[in-house]
Amino acid sequence: MNETGHRLGFLRDLTWSHILLVVVVLAGCHLLVLAVRRIVRSAAESAPSHRRLLILRIAPFARLLIWIAGIAIIVPILVEPSFENVVALVATVGLTLAFALKDYVSCLIAGVVTIIENTYQPGDWIEVDGTYGEVKTIGARAVRIVTADDTEVFIPHSRLWSASVSNASSGNRGLLCVTNFYLHANHDGTAVRQTLTEISEASSYRKPESPVKVVASEMPWGTCYKVKAYVTDSREQFAMITDLTIRGKERLRTMGIAFAQAPYADAGRD
Repeated sequence: MNETGHRLGFLRDLTWSHILLVVVVLAGCHLLVLAVRRIVRSAAESAPSHRRLLILRIAPFARLLIWIAGIAIIVPILVEPSFENVVALVATVGLTLAFALKDYVSCLIAGVVTIIENTYQPGDWIEVDGTYGEVKTIGARAVRIVTADDTEVFIPHSRLWSASVSNASSGNRGLLCVTNFYLHANHDGTAVRQTLTEISEASSYRKPESPVKVVASEMPWGTCYKVKAYVTDSREQFAMITDLTIRGKERLRTMGIAFAQAPYADAGRD
């Protein structure tokens, strides 16, 4: 044990009694964490439903405090309380934390850059790594967005260094909505374009006086129409897409226009 202590520099000459005491402290902390967790869960289940989550939040804080107290007890057992040893210990812990927290520091710096460059702000609709949602809060480490399915997603600011960030609104109240229609190739394209334009202009969700564009592209399976229109409020973008889809399909059916269908695979073909 003496060889280990001299090699690490700041450790005292350890004996088996020291090691046993450290093991006892670690085991006691572990058992105490399990007991607190069970008590908190029991209290949460018996409490009113609106307080259940609030009580459950106590468990991680309690676990953190228990382990901090355990470390505070173990350190004086392992380290001789002299000035040189304390400096060596602090330097070692500092280097360890600097290495462990480099990603966190990167997130903090990226967060500052995000605010300065105004990459996104609360209320914007952004897409990062395939996740699309409304920015709710910009924290020190991550941005919190809520998707259309009402799912909260926390994205670290450090993704700004390696991933592209798409901002659909960029501080504006409205944004551009794109509604797709897939039709059979045999139809009157001019009539379809005019019909989709009229339907979009009549939508109650459309931003007044904003332009409506209908873009058509030919595909092997038919024709794809993209109706591009601005919604008044970005929070109603999905309501506008649904409105245009339902009313557009109804009008196209009355015109006798067939919709495109994906080819079915022949399961019996070798």
